Amino acid sequence: MCAAPDQSVSLPAGTDLSKETVLAGRVVAGGEPVGGAFVRLLDGTGEFTAEVVASASGDFRFFAAPGTWTLRALSRSGNGESVLTAEAPGLHQTQVSVA
Repeated sequence: MCAAPDQSVSLPAGTDLSKETVLAGRVVAGGEPVGGAFVRLLDGTGEFTAEVVASASGDFRFFAAPGTWTLRALSRSGNGESVLTAEAPGLHQTQVSVA
């Protein structure tokens, strides 16, 4: 069982976006949310860093350091990835389309 927080809830109380870097997004196929997708976080060298399961609405999030990250989604609807650069703390959002 993954110990990742529930991905469908808003950011935890006390999250300070002036100090924390949050990578968030939604997994979609044909514009529709894909729940239950495995979303992997890969660092700038392509190394696996973390994984969460997207919520029923396709939402996911990671707390990470600033930098360039690859978000790779694996699902029954297909696979896809998105590259996201977070140059500073804050909320950084992306969409990962799978096919």
